[in-house]
Amino acid sequence: MNATTNDVRGQAIDMAGFVDYAGGSVVSKTLLDKKAGTLTLFSFDQGQGLSEHTSPYDATVLVVDGEATLVIGGKPVTAKTGEMVIMPAGVPHSVRADQRFKMLLIMIREKAAD
Repeated sequence: MNATTNDVRGQAIDMAGFVDYAGGSVVSKTLLDKKAGTLTLFSFDQGQGLSEHTSPYDATVLVVDGEATLVIGGKPVTAKTGEMVIMPAGVPHSVRADQRFKMLLIMIREKAAD
């Protein structure tokens, strides 16, 4: 990563090593933030999570380390290292770390209708 600009474009990124775990916490690091969408890397200590919420866009989670339970529309989904879950727009969802885990959250915003 370019230390001056935090720009990770054009580089190989060790996703599992790019954000550290912190005891009793959730840590996030934004890798890319554009009008079209964002890439955000998260680490969750065991037992930590994100409370139920909705998004106006589909939200894609790629687990890069560990295991978590996502509850999507009331249905629990377990995701492990290397697995991906697409959470549909407008459906309530939450995330809970069954063990320490890291995920890449990919948000792609739909183009507004003309």
